[in-house]
Amino acid sequence: MAGVTVPRTRALFIGTMAAALMAGPAWGATLRQALVAAYRTNPTLMAEREQLRATDANVAIARAAGRPQVVGTVGVNRNLTRSGIILQQQGDDHNISLSGGVDLNVPLYSGGRVKNSVRAAKTRVEAGRATLDAVEGDVFTEAVAAYMDVIRDRAIVELNQNNVRVLSTNLEATSDRFEIGDVTRTDVAQSQARLELARSNLATAGARLATSVENYKRVIGEAPDALAPPDPLPPLPATPEEAVRIALVNNPDLFAVNQQAVAAGYDVRVARSQRLPTIGASASGDYINQLTGDTGPFVTDRSGTATSVAISGSIPIYQGGEPAARIRRAQALEGQVLEQVIGVERAVVANTRAAFASYRAALQAIESSNEAVSATELALEGNRAELSVGTRDVLDLLNAEQELLNAQVTLVSSRRDAYVAGFQLLNAMGETQAEDLNLDGGVLYDPLGNYRRVAGNWNDWANDPRHVPVATPTANVPTPPTPVVAGDKGVTPPRQ
Repeated sequence: MAGVTVPRTRALFIGTMAAALMAGPAWGATLRQALVAAYRTNPTLMAEREQLRATDANVAIARAAGRPQVVGTVGVNRNLTRSGIILQQQGDDHNISLSGGVDLNVPLYSGGRVKNSVRAAKTRVEAGRATLDAVEGDVFTEAVAAYMDVIRDRAIVELNQNNVRVLSTNLEATSDRFEIGDVTRTDVAQSQARLELARSNLATAGARLATSVENYKRVIGEAPDALAPPDPLPPLPATPEEAVRIALVNNPDLFAVNQQAVAAGYDVRVARSQRLPTIGASASGDYINQLTGDTGPFVTDRSGTATSVAISGSIPIYQGGEPAARIRRAQALEGQVLEQVIGVERAVVANTRAAFASYRAALQAIESSNEAVSATELALEGNRAELSVGTRDVLDLLNAEQELLNAQVTLVSSRRDAYVAGFQLLNAMGETQAEDLNLDGGVLYDPLGNYRRVAGNWNDWANDPRHVPVATPTANVPTPPTPVVAGDKGVTPPRQ
């Protein structure tokens, strides 16, 4: 991958999709607004930001092990027993004394444990930022799919509503013709059957729309209004090989697991440091004040101080095999992450190629479906004309209407699939973060801000306010009613 230069930012163009998935009234929410809502309130994304903040704090924890430690002690002491001639000479076996002291310990050399722990913590912060980017892209991809699902399912419901209305009219016309003997009862039954099947399909489409609306609320945090067609996607790679090259450079999941592997290497060094000597400096000061007791012949003062400084070293000779076990465990965990690097790379390549193939297939399906819709519209008009002159029967007309509905539904679904697959391809290539999409919902989240604030902290008493959830619940978000067809009861066929 070295030497490959790929522009990271591909902003979504501002504009209107050339072919809307469905016609409708004045538009309400746009895809950009939906993505901004998800960016601000999606609980998965909010939780990942908190996870990164916790990872930031690990750097300060690792650094603290190499900093001076100051401990204060205070105590009140009283002798309760007599032992030997010394206490008898002092004259009081129940002395009470007050003591206090301060101890300072400064680690000078720890075998590289602190240095490598800090390096591992910093590397994991980099991995955490990449993971946050990956989660952000996944949330946006899920939001785009939810947005497009609602548009698609609303269009399908509308197509099925129109189909029910057309079949109801057909049934009325067939029943009228049956009354005058122009068609048979079989024609009426076929019309009735198709109408009932259309009503069933409409109910199924309505349920699917309700599911899509609830999924929209789950991902984006609000109920969908009238949704505008999305902005067109940026130019995508012409070949899957080009897409894979971009993904191997930019994909945040792959970068994150590589950084985790680097951090695991530092963990091995930390484990090896347990076999090395350590050196530390210390200083202490103590004060003792005897509060009660006789001033016998051997007692000259009731209080005193003592101070000391020292440099000491520790050389491990035998620790029961624990260092070797810790090193082996760290090496095994490093090996696990190195294997995961290959697994993530495989997944990135597979997902990129699959998204590219899905996008291309959906584009071809759109082209074919457009042709199919035009052809079936022409065929339907021909069947209606030929039915009026008696060269076609009712079943031919019903089949033509069903074929047109199927072609229209396929076209709507293909347009949704093409857009979602294209966005999934962008996500696999690592180009669906907030800065890539040029979201205009205010200042973007800056993970460096929290890192700068906490990673170098020296204050033992610093803390953050209690966390208040940013994500918004949806239990009380109203659900738009599922569209239904007014007056679609149909016509009861006449009895003979």
